[in-house]
Parts: sequence; C-alpha cells; structure tokens
Amino acid sequence: MKRDLPKSNEAIIRALMDEWTEAVRARDLDKLMAHYAPDVMVFDLTQALSYVGAARYRQNIAGWFSAWQGPIHCERRDLSITAGDDVAFSSSLTHNSGIGPGGERIDFWVRVTVGFRKIDSQWKVAHEHVSMPFDMETGKASINLQP
Repeated sequence: MKRDLPKSNEAIIRALMDEWTEAVRARDLDKLMAHYAPDVMVFDLTQALSYVGAARYRQNIAGWFSAWQGPIHCERRDLSITAGDDVAFSSSLTHNSGIGPGGERIDFWVRVTVGFRKIDSQWKVAHEHVSMPFDMETGKASINLQP
C-alpha cells in the first residue's frame, strides 16, 4: 500500500500561487482574497503608498478587476520560493494582458514579491509588493519591458 507523503511547504506555496493566478484569470475576487491574511500589507502599482488590511486591499482589487473587459491573461514566470516552517517568500515576474475598459489592449509585466505567514496551519499572504520598472530620466513607467 503506497502512502502519500506530506507536501513540502514550498509545494504548498507553489500550489497557492497557482490558485492565485487562476483566481486573477477568472476575476474571482473571493477566491483570490481567501489567500490574504486579515492584516496584510500591500505595496501595489496604484497611487496609494500602501494598503493595510485585506478589506481595504479587496476594494483595490475589485476596482482593478472592473477595469478589464472579459478574462485577464495572467502568467507567472521565474517563480522562486523559499519556505521555512512558519514564514515563506516568493518572487516572480507576472504578465497581465487583456482588454481595457475602452476596448484598448492592456499588456504589461510586473515584479512581484510575496511574504507568507502560516496562520492557523494555513499559508496566507502577509505582505505583497508589486512594482514596475520606470525610466529615471522621464519618470514614466517602462510598460514595454519583457523578460
């Protein structure tokens, strides 16, 4: 009789990141937010310097989802995960593309670093940092960069 071995923390985080990506593609706000700790700290691309708390960040994501027509293409590349017993982090490049509110094509890559904390035996996003490179001479985002 073959016994299933417990998954490593890294494998659990990788599966969580896959679920996160699928939730973005489906624009499923509840599925996405289920991965966040109640006191999450987020540094995102938008004008706010930070979002504190899952309820506040949920509002931001709801607005972001509504800025797309149809599905969002979401691809994660170069995912790196380091996981201990109670804390983990990941870094990756994430590609989002689709159709914007006015029918225009949206297509960009961002850098994403996520900190996880084990809460009640479940891995939750405790910190998320999303950034986009910018041209230091013009101050404009470098939205056309690709890996």
